[in-house]
Amino acid sequence: MRILITGANGQLGTELVRQLESGKSALGDIPKVLQGAVVAAVDIEDGDLTKLRVVQGLLAEHTPDVVINCAAFTNVDKCETERDTAFAANALAPRNLAIACEAAGAKLIHISTDYVFNGQGEIPFSEADLPAPRSVYGATKRLGEEYVRAFCSRWFIVRTAWLYGRQGGNFVKTILRVAKEKGELQVVNDQRGNPTNAEDLAHHLLLLAPTEEYGIYHGTGNGICSWYDFASEIVRLSGIKAQVKPCSTDEFYQQAKRQAERPAYSALDHSMLRATVGDHMRPWREALAPYIEEMIQQP
Repeated sequence: MRILITGANGQLGTELVRQLESGKSALGDIPKVLQGAVVAAVDIEDGDLTKLRVVQGLLAEHTPDVVINCAAFTNVDKCETERDTAFAANALAPRNLAIACEAAGAKLIHISTDYVFNGQGEIPFSEADLPAPRSVYGATKRLGEEYVRAFCSRWFIVRTAWLYGRQGGNFVKTILRVAKEKGELQVVNDQRGNPTNAEDLAHHLLLLAPTEEYGIYHGTGNGICSWYDFASEIVRLSGIKAQVKPCSTDEFYQQAKRQAERPAYSALDHSMLRATVGDHMRPWREALAPYIEEMIQQP
């Protein structure tokens, strides 16, 4: 099998490459059909996905059976002020990939987000719930989903949230750094969701890739917590002597001057995983512990 990964230098892309090279993850072996797969890992320096001809050229060059699109503009505050950039990366690029995949007969796995929902409620959002984004980031990601569905017939849309991985920056690494440097930090306690280890998400994407179980999926760590709960567990597991204090979103916004609205509740339910390849996503605390151990051992 031939696999093309876009956005390959990010948290999820690098994890996908790692598992395809090693043949396994913490959750087990990847599917046998993917063992020895020919993998092309591309990022922005390899071509502008917002240009249809460039995308068509990439597929013609690599002739993939499956394209996994991890590329996106994920700075939710900058999306509010750089709307054209957000549209190009989050909507136009997946449209181009969908068009090119359809012409090439390739499957498309497109990564989306909890921000497509309105962030209100008390029950985890299922794949059947209607999106109602309340930020530019969420709206452009939602449009990207619509383009994938409109222009490609063999698609998987996988929404995730609160992602952290080995590569690049993320919430976990930020908390570890601030805890070490300051010994005290404030974290919002009125936003709830699902922390997600990129290793778990990548494993499930590779479970889906050989199948024809097309549709919309949710893939997050199991269990719900607040950002404050998440940060408290990070500090506890790290052994760093630091105090984590809760605050409200309004209080935090006054300090950080955020522009985009964050969802107060964005937990996701995994109905499609349970119905198809199985939901093997670890409880969020269980997935976090080995990640923290690995991070604190790094120089």
